Amino acid sequence: MHRRQIVFSLTVSLLAACGTSRSPTPTLEPTPARPTRTPPPPATAVPTISPVILQVGKPLSEHRGRYFAASGVCTPCHQNLEDDSGADVSIDAFWRSSMMANSARDPFWQASVRYEIISNPEAAASIEDTCATCHMPMARYTESVGGEQAVVFQSGLTDPDHALHDLAMDGVSCTLCHQVLEEGLGFQTSYNGGFEVDIEIAAGERVVYGPYSVEEPYLVAMQEASGYIPAQGLHLGDSELCGTCHTFFVGSSFPLQTTYFEWFYSDFRGVQTCQDCHMPEAVGGVRIASSSEFPRSPFAEHVLVGGNAYMLELLKTFVDELGLTASAEQFEVTQQRTVEQLQNQTVELEIEEMRLSGGRLTADIRIKNLAGHKFPSGFPSRRAWIRFVIGDSSGQIVFESGGVDALGRIIHNNGDDDPTLFEPHYLAIVQPEQVQIYESVMADANGEITTELMGAVEYLKDNRIMPAGQDKFSDVESIQPRGKAVGDEDFQGGVDEIQYAIDLRQEQGPFTVTIEVLYQSIGHPWTEALRGLGSDEVERFLRLYDAVPNIPVVVARESIEIGE
Repeated sequence: MHRRQIVFSLTVSLLAACGTSRSPTPTLEPTPARPTRTPPPPATAVPTISPVILQVGKPLSEHRGRYFAASGVCTPCHQNLEDDSGADVSIDAFWRSSMMANSARDPFWQASVRYEIISNPEAAASIEDTCATCHMPMARYTESVGGEQAVVFQSGLTDPDHALHDLAMDGVSCTLCHQVLEEGLGFQTSYNGGFEVDIEIAAGERVVYGPYSVEEPYLVAMQEASGYIPAQGLHLGDSELCGTCHTFFVGSSFPLQTTYFEWFYSDFRGVQTCQDCHMPEAVGGVRIASSSEFPRSPFAEHVLVGGNAYMLELLKTFVDELGLTASAEQFEVTQQRTVEQLQNQTVELEIEEMRLSGGRLTADIRIKNLAGHKFPSGFPSRRAWIRFVIGDSSGQIVFESGGVDALGRIIHNNGDDDPTLFEPHYLAIVQPEQVQIYESVMADANGEITTELMGAVEYLKDNRIMPAGQDKFSDVESIQPRGKAVGDEDFQGGVDEIQYAIDLRQEQGPFTVTIEVLYQSIGHPWTEALRGLGSDEVERFLRLYDAVPNIPVVVARESIEIGE
């Protein structure tokens, strides 16, 4: 793979961190016609709630600013909602325990911002402003209108005495998403958090968009209650809205997050939007406000469910310490939805063929990506891998590739044992020291592995499974695979096929073969890179992380017996 040699000057680094320089992107076609929403997933049982439900969370803020209002202004009229099945679909109950609502309070995010500042102290102000763009969007946008950069730490937005603290800590909130203008969405200027909000309209008369037209009596009632006037804006159902923050480049060209591009160049474009999966449709109609006379349909549930099951477990455990507004019970419900989505809508595992001949077991495995983007996608700390286990006639494990220990480390993974190494992409695995891990591995200008975002200039490895329809050679460079996956003919859009060939001549059958696809949202190298930095945010995160086991989610599993 050709390695780009990039030398950053301080000026370029500052401009890059500010987000003033947009990355080159492909010429995008006009947004296709809006697809019909997909049916909701089947109803599932209410998860069992653990004793941590005693942590009830703080009330939502009712702070009102010049351009934005915190969620507590909106939720009084949008709670106690039911769909036609009788299920609670209240917007406040779903949203407040999502990662979107907790984007600013996420302790891993805060620790990561501090890590970047420690690594690049000369660019501290620009780093804080950039990171606040999508994690503290209402406060940061307000600061930018006034010509100021957002400050996260040191009497900044995390300080309760800061004038914009409540807006900052409300995360990706109601009056942020519902005020984004349609103009420019899906084009280069909208990436890196480049959404636009109309700043000319006076407070009390500002427009918020939704999927429905609103009749005069309800329009007046909403303006009186919230200070915002509702208007129909169908762009809130487009993937381009999500793409503003889920397309992010560091420096002039390094693709930190390309989830929107991955979707755009897949078979899902024109068929399913981001909202179809992450805001599934309620059953039938919903009276969307306490004043609504008639139900509306379709209604997008504001679950905003993603793949970060681990962080939801951590937030659930430390509701009071972190000052969160969702209860532990609400976090547990959202976490259960996250696990269900990972297990039912993420990947499909298939044993294409398994044979035992001459004491050698050979298994051909196929992993199919069901998601509309890479698996895993998003922030590069995420990883998935295959655990392949063989048990003998007595139940003893005689072979294991991809095991995990109590600290969340993948056994025999080069990258977990040594931060200067990584596990390559495999076409075949023949020994337990080899593990197929689907991940992205960043490198700095010296070609050395790094978890420092500002220092990353290329990927040494990116074998995350592409979505169906993506061509690994002809599509835009920023989403192409890197490393040995490029030359793997069995690694194609939507699938990866791999063979396991294991010598069992010294073992006694019959054998039980168990295959699992495991997933973590925070890989071990990313937490270890933080140790020893000594800042309050980093030390707090590590303390919480060490108290909550980083147990991977089993997203797919197959088991088969073979031999006599």
